[in-house]
This record gives sequence, structure tokens and C-alpha cells, in this order.
Amino acid sequence: MKKLGLFLGFITLALTSVAQSTEQTALTLTLEQALEIALSESPTIKVAEQEIEIKRYAKQETYASLYPRLDATAQYQRVLAKQTMSMDFGGQTQTIKVGSDNSFNGGVSASMPVVNAQLWESLKISVADVMLAIEKARSSQIDMIEQVSQAYFSVLLAKESLVVYQRVYDNAVENNKNIKKRYDVGSVSEYDFISSNVSVQNAIPNVIEAQNSVVLTLWQLKALLGIDLKKNIDVAGSLADYEAQMNYAHTLDQLDLSKNSTLKQLDIQEGMLESALKITKLANVPTLSINAAYLYTALGNDGKFFQAKAWNPYSYAGVQLNIPIFAGNQRRAATRQAKLNLSNLQLQRENAERQLQVAVVNSLNNMQTNVKKFSAAAATVGQAQRGYEIAVKRYEVGRGTLVDVDNSQLQLTQAELGRNSAIYNFLMAKISLDKILGNHNVKSKHDYIDRYESMYEKRYGNK
Repeated sequence: MKKLGLFLGFITLALTSVAQSTEQTALTLTLEQALEIALSESPTIKVAEQEIEIKRYAKQETYASLYPRLDATAQYQRVLAKQTMSMDFGGQTQTIKVGSDNSFNGGVSASMPVVNAQLWESLKISVADVMLAIEKARSSQIDMIEQVSQAYFSVLLAKESLVVYQRVYDNAVENNKNIKKRYDVGSVSEYDFISSNVSVQNAIPNVIEAQNSVVLTLWQLKALLGIDLKKNIDVAGSLADYEAQMNYAHTLDQLDLSKNSTLKQLDIQEGMLESALKITKLANVPTLSINAAYLYTALGNDGKFFQAKAWNPYSYAGVQLNIPIFAGNQRRAATRQAKLNLSNLQLQRENAERQLQVAVVNSLNNMQTNVKKFSAAAATVGQAQRGYEIAVKRYEVGRGTLVDVDNSQLQLTQAELGRNSAIYNFLMAKISLDKILGNHNVKSKHDYIDRYESMYEKRYGNK
């Protein structure tokens, strides 16, 4: 018996010291702080932000095609064997070598498109490409918010479960102490004393598993936040702080999928394919460009090549008109391919919207189900607590059995765990619903995003 008492005392001391150590050294984070860290430090978010920059520079590269192009050129040739010409002079054939040992051609040239419908339409694609990168960055932020929120609430659930199992263990230890005193004076049977010892032993694994669950969920949260896994952190609050959110009530007809990131990306891609289709059709449209050049040429043999009189400038300016006539049905095939790509994307969007509507219904049903479970469990907890207290008192006065105490303890534990699980499952369903609806409040750090959204709206409209 002394060994059992020492063992129970050691377990109690260990659990208390772990809790105190965590409170003293852990960095406590709120949900808002955890989200802020994740959105600023996550490599996934940084990659998405850099992708916006890449697309923005690609757009600038496309726009550069509208401006004049100026090039400097230089070419030098050394003739190794001159061309030989044979001519007939009065019946006699004479051979003459023509050309110079050295030739040079160099100067500057300029060109600029005047009419190029394909180029103008491609500018719309470059703007849409930037918008697609922006939307993908927003999607990455929404995904990160979902993952961090789920990990945060998982820690809260693990901590709440640890509190419940710790209370079960404390109650078992307290009952064991009382029963041991009564057993020592012969007022209870050995069976009850043994049963109380078994109850204490049975409560220990649940406490240990709950502790491990807290550690594991905290590690998962640290991994998402990019925090050193050796650093001690904790989360603020409890699941009870989020009970007010369970008043959330929406019907399917009140929900709007217009902010859903998947649909917005498909809308942008549809606009890009529409522009691509126009580009294939505009391949049949003539193009007009202007060009000009100022060049120097020099021809001469060795010794004369570098003389001033050997260098002769010339310049020109002109207009070039290209009229497409026939390209072996290449443009026709490209147009049909672009139409099929657009049709396929439209079918994909229709299917994606249906799947999202199913996901919305599922999330709403889960939320409503857990609201009902919470109401039932919350009402049961108070009664189960009172039932446990009565069972203990009845046993103390000899009008109840230890089985009644154990059963009432089990009912109280199930009620508390059920209440916590209902809150947790409701929050998980709500997080999923917010992700589907795109309700997470995210904003990129780039100050030019609003300008790109305005440019996109002018070209494609609000889809």
C-alpha cells in the first residue's frame, strides 16, 4: 500500500510540474497572433507573393512590344577567296575576280508595330495572368488560415480533454483516499478498496494519452507557423470562448460562392482562353509596321579599307504590310483547338460549382448537427455533475455502491467530452465553410493589386 501511495504521489507531482513548467516558459499565442505569424513567415505564402512579381514583370515584357525597338548592328567579313567571273571579249575569254578583301556593314535600325491586333489582344492575357497569380496567392492565404485555425482548435480540444481526464484522475485519487481510510477501520469491503485502486490505475493512461495529444497538436501548430519545434508555445483561451459563434445560422439560399477562390481562378482562366481564341482569329488580320535604319558600309582591300573615303553611309525608312493569305489550315486548326479548350474549361467550372454547393450543404448540416449536440451535452453536463456528487454522497452514507460512483463519473466524462467535441466539430465545419465561401479576410501586401483588379474588370467584366 505504501508503494501505491508513493506511485500516486509521484504521478500527481509529475503532472503538476509539467503544467507549471509549461505555464512559466511557454509563449502563449492567440488565434489572431498565430494567423499573423503564419501569413508572414510561411514559405508557401512567400512563394505565392513572388509569383505575383514574376507575372508582373512578364506583363511589362509584353507591353514593351508596343514601343519602338532600336538596335545597333555591325558585321565584318574577310573574303578568303574572291568570286571569279568569266566573260567573252571578241571571242576571247577573260577571267576577272570581283569583290574586296574586306567588307563592313553597321549602324542603327528601328522598328515599331502600328497595326497588330494579335499583339493588342495578348496584352489582355498578360493582365489576366497577373490577376491569376494574385488570386492564387489569396488562395494560399485562405488555405493557410484554414490549416492554422484547425491546428489551433485541435490544441484547445486536446487541452480540454486533458482537463477532463485530469479531473477524472483527481476524483479517483480522492475517492481512493477516502475508501482507504474506511477500509483501514473496516467500514468498507476489500472489494471496494481494490475497485477504487483499479479506477485510479485506469485513469492514468487517459491522462498520459491526453498529455501526448497536447504535445503533438502543439508540434503540428509550430510546424505550420514555422516556429522552432524546440520552443515551448501555448494557445490562449478555451473552446468555451467560441460558444457564441454557434449562433451562426445561414440557409443555403443566403450563401454566395462569388468569392470562392477556385471559381474566381476558373473565371480568370476563362477570360484568358477567350482572349486566346480571339488571338487565333486575329491571325487572319493584316499587320502594319514601320521601320528605319541608318547604316555605314565599307568595301576595300588591305591598306584601303580604313581610309575615310571607303566608308559610305546610307539610310532608309519604310512601311511594311503583311497580309495573311494561306498557311495550310494552321490558323483554322488553332481556332478550333482554342474553342474546345474554352468549352472544356466551362464544363470544369460548372462541375466545380456543383461540387462546392455539395460541400456547402455538408458544412451547414455538420454545423447544425453539432449545435444540437452541444445543446444536449451542455444540458447534460450540469445534471451529470450533480448525479456524480449525489452518487458519492450516497456511497459515503452507505446507501449507494462504488459501481454507482463509477457509472456517474463515466456519464459526466462523456457529457464533458461530448460538449467539447460539439464545439470543436462546429468550428471545423465553419472553417471549411468560410474557406469555400472565401470569407477569410486576406489582403496581399502589394499596393498595385487594386489597380490590376480595375484593369481586369474593364477588359473582362465582373464574372
